[in-house]
Amino acid sequence: MTDEQLPPRRADGGRTTAAVPAEGPAPVAVSGTRGVGVGGAFAALRGLLARPLASYYLLLSSAGLLLLIGLTMVFSATSVKAYATDGNTFAAISKQAAFALIGLVAFWAFQRLPARTFRDLGVPVLGASLVMLVILDALLAWAKLRNLEVAKIGPLEAKLLWLYLGPIQVQPSELAKLGLVLWGANVIAQKGAALGWWRELLNPLFPVVGLLFVLVGYNDLGTMLCLLAVVVGLLWAAGVRKRIFATLSVLGLAGVSLLIAVASLGAGSGEKDAENYRLLRLTAFFKTPADCGDPCYQALQARYAIDNGGWFGVGLGKSATKWNWLPAADNDFIFAVLAEELGVIGCIVVLALFSVLAYTGLRIARRIEDPFRRLAAAAVTTWLVSQAVINIGGVVGLLPITGLPLPFISDGGSALVVTLAAVGMLASFARAEPDAARALHARPPARWVRLVWAPLPPLPARRRRSDDSVRPDDARKRRDGR
Repeated sequence: MTDEQLPPRRADGGRTTAAVPAEGPAPVAVSGTRGVGVGGAFAALRGLLARPLASYYLLLSSAGLLLLIGLTMVFSATSVKAYATDGNTFAAISKQAAFALIGLVAFWAFQRLPARTFRDLGVPVLGASLVMLVILDALLAWAKLRNLEVAKIGPLEAKLLWLYLGPIQVQPSELAKLGLVLWGANVIAQKGAALGWWRELLNPLFPVVGLLFVLVGYNDLGTMLCLLAVVVGLLWAAGVRKRIFATLSVLGLAGVSLLIAVASLGAGSGEKDAENYRLLRLTAFFKTPADCGDPCYQALQARYAIDNGGWFGVGLGKSATKWNWLPAADNDFIFAVLAEELGVIGCIVVLALFSVLAYTGLRIARRIEDPFRRLAAAAVTTWLVSQAVINIGGVVGLLPITGLPLPFISDGGSALVVTLAAVGMLASFARAEPDAARALHARPPARWVRLVWAPLPPLPARRRRSDDSVRPDDARKRRDGR
């Protein structure tokens, strides 16, 4: 080696020790580090999901964030119209915030209830919704027969999907969703293995469900499809045979076709001898929005809003289509306003939150031991996810427009209160998971927390040890007669 290649001399005349660089690139160490990082992230995620109360906190976080996004978007979508009509920018959001507060109280109450109370609530809730639906449809039919502009008798008034009793406004079809979940889960859980026989489905499940479909579908085909998804979720969680699903699919398609046809006779918002608006929506789905005219106006404006938003949106509150260009911008098509203001990134966040909600609901249904809780958790999850899919699919053009609101986000008091109550029931079930119940009993919260927030769930029943799990010492003692 020459002097230039040797390490520098120390003060005492010796040579310093220099690290000789390794020959050739070393990508293996870098990729190994990345692999360890990714693997560590997945390991950390698995560790978080393995915690006893993971389902409970996933449910609270996803539902809470969706509610917060919903209130923000309702304010953004309604502020311009509220100021133009009432002179108060906060007129609509204050009403929605009041319903959100009522919904949070319903959430708190429902997460404190035991499974026995939910079973008992099924018949009263479903019965009350059926009575209100009968009154609603009867008032609307009576008004159309007499050519009245307002369907009203005394303090009762009906307006398409809403029933008014003085200042109280109720949407009976929203209550029917919760009633069907509670009553249907209880009926199916009681039937157990006998559910595989047609006669068990015909008594009393199918007659009541058929009546409910007729009463709801007469005015609201979209909600009827959501109720059909609830029934499918219940039967799927119960393990019903495939041939029964095939038969139900044929009957469901026949029922939907019939309800589309009766719109020509005045069902829903249709008029007798007028063009069938439900059929127009269905046929418009197979046409490009630019070619089908007025039936596609709403879908076309939604496409404009989504295109204008781009990847990152135009900014919160800066949507142009909400200035009376897009019909139902605060309700059925609020996802288009969200896409315009928050862009693709905002849409991905909302879809991710609904995905977490779907995963959490199915996780609760899989982990819970009680058949009623398992069926009800699967049905609620199917209800919320199917409604979100139908709404978003209609806005972006992947499905026909049905008029369903987007859960947690669309403006609407009855829907928000019932949705939060259903999430409260899921929260009660999440706390009743075997591992969660044992963890809560092992380290119980303070007494005031249990009184104010939620009581301790019941401990799961201990399972008897099977012969395969008997320890060798116990087996030897049994053989020796000791």
